[in-house]
Amino acid sequence: MAGAGGVRPPGEGFVIGLRKPEYELPSRSQRVALFSPEDPLILSSGERLEKVEVAYQTYGRLNERGDNAILICHALTGSAHVSDCGFPEPSPLGEGWWNQLVDEGRPVDPRHDFVICSNFLGSCYGTTGPVSVNPRSGTNYGPDFPEIDVRDMVRVQRRLLEHLGVARIRCALGGSLGGMQVLEWCAMYPEMVRSAVVIATSAAHSAWAIGFNESARQAILGDPAWQGGRYREQPAQGLALARTIAMISYRSQVSYQERFGRGEMASGDPRQVPDPAGAPSAWQIENYLRYQGQKLVKRFDANTYLTITRAMDRHDLGRDRGGVEAALAAFPMPVLCVGISSDVLYPPHEQRQIARHIPHAQYAEIQSEHGHDAFLIEFEQLNELVEAFLAGPDRDLPRPK
Repeated sequence: MAGAGGVRPPGEGFVIGLRKPEYELPSRSQRVALFSPEDPLILSSGERLEKVEVAYQTYGRLNERGDNAILICHALTGSAHVSDCGFPEPSPLGEGWWNQLVDEGRPVDPRHDFVICSNFLGSCYGTTGPVSVNPRSGTNYGPDFPEIDVRDMVRVQRRLLEHLGVARIRCALGGSLGGMQVLEWCAMYPEMVRSAVVIATSAAHSAWAIGFNESARQAILGDPAWQGGRYREQPAQGLALARTIAMISYRSQVSYQERFGRGEMASGDPRQVPDPAGAPSAWQIENYLRYQGQKLVKRFDANTYLTITRAMDRHDLGRDRGGVEAALAAFPMPVLCVGISSDVLYPPHEQRQIARHIPHAQYAEIQSEHGHDAFLIEFEQLNELVEAFLAGPDRDLPRPK
């Protein structure tokens, strides 16, 4: 019998080594089959997926008109578990990644809103992706999972909302890759989206961002345990190094310098994380990056990492729409574009450019030294902006403090 995410136990064909408790879904998570051989998902590449299951979580109740939905889109290694609100027990996936934004009394309040967050296509937290079983072969897709892009993710989300009875989205919100999904929602289904919030994202993935992703992919592909993507255990060294590369882009020089400086690690410190050769960390920043890498190995999958980062690199809102400016100019809904002052991955000028070309856009900037990850850290500023925008998208937003 397949486990969470369709991962089979050893002995049932090619298996990716993901049978770990971190991959179990919270009890309140739901899964639904949205496509079938009779009604397949047609991907942007022209390929088909004949079976697509989606893991998702909802909070609150949909009103009779079906128009109080708040859609939240997660980022690269995120999941549908956006909040702990209403969950009777701790989630195996950890605490909700936007707890401070989504909860009773917060800007996104399940007492009034019907909040939806789904694990996107290609991920490894319950929705069909490389770790899922290919119905044609009876084994995991692994490296044979078809090429996808952000538009494919949104097509699946649209089908989910239809299944849930959502007529219109009050607001779609997302940061980073989540913001790319929101932009595609606005372009693909403008009649459904009443307003949108995009944070620390891009309208077309830049050479800079592609370079970080490719460096991370090379780390995975260069691991001897990769085995062409047909591994039984994770290529741990490569996946950990990929995460290390990404973590450098997620923060800022000031952030790391203030937190770690030239702090050294004592050889007997119980927090020591050795390198693959067994050598202890000399520096605190070194130890931190090793810890983050090993932490991801316990909860993610290498084929999935490659699939999603390639989908991000294909992201171009202007493709087949006359260019980015023309695509943005066609947005009929109000959009809040939020930049982060110290973001080196998706710098503020990218958010300003998005806002400049959307007819009904507002731009706001979070002042932070935490870099790209500030959208998961600076909740006081973010909540103030989102709350004001949801209260009335045409109102003036508070100025950053």
